[in-house]
Amino acid sequence: MSATIKILLAEDEPALGMIIKESLETRDFEVFLCDDGEKALQVYKTKKPELLVLDVMMPKLDGFALAQEIRNYDKQIPIIFLTAKSQTKDVVQGFVHGGNDYLKKPFSMEELIVRIKALLGRMQHKRSKEVISIGRFHFNYIKQLLQIENEEIHLIHREAELLYHLTEKPNEILDRSIILKRLWGDDDFFNARSMDVFITKLRKKLKKDENIQIINVRGYGYKLIC
Repeated sequence: MSATIKILLAEDEPALGMIIKESLETRDFEVFLCDDGEKALQVYKTKKPELLVLDVMMPKLDGFALAQEIRNYDKQIPIIFLTAKSQTKDVVQGFVHGGNDYLKKPFSMEELIVRIKALLGRMQHKRSKEVISIGRFHFNYIKQLLQIENEEIHLIHREAELLYHLTEKPNEILDRSIILKRLWGDDDFFNARSMDVFITKLRKKLKKDENIQIINVRGYGYKLIC
């Protein structure tokens, strides 16, 4: 990765924050460490980072509220949440609040670094395929927007991520385990339930074109029919 990549790290545990900061700096990232959400918001506005790593439980402004606030300014910046919470509803809440990835504590630094690089790589690749046709819809991944005729339907990050992967192989089966590991980092039960929730949300948003379906292929995964 280039040394110009700037990361905003918001973590209120001083020891963990320094470990993450120093580990990322050894990989040539520039890291701005904050110990509460309000400071992190101000640093975001002044330093213009390219990726955010946010602890969920923080004083003054928690990670979810901080992410929502930042999404008012920037729909594209990748966000990774760090949290000890692991229930399906907590994972879903993280994605609903604008997260791209969700790392459960305790975690290894190597895993965090791999996920950071994967997110940055996916963002660069998707910018080269900004608008995709899906039946009567036009899907803009960068703007997280579906357009059909004169109507615009806004997506959250996780919906946009899933739809993008479905559109890479239309009318073919998208392997459930592969997509879970790629987007959630693990194909465990809680992540699988979380993905089912977002597939249901996508189906509702695509129903204006009756020729589009997302089919559940039992035991294998999903298929986008269009």
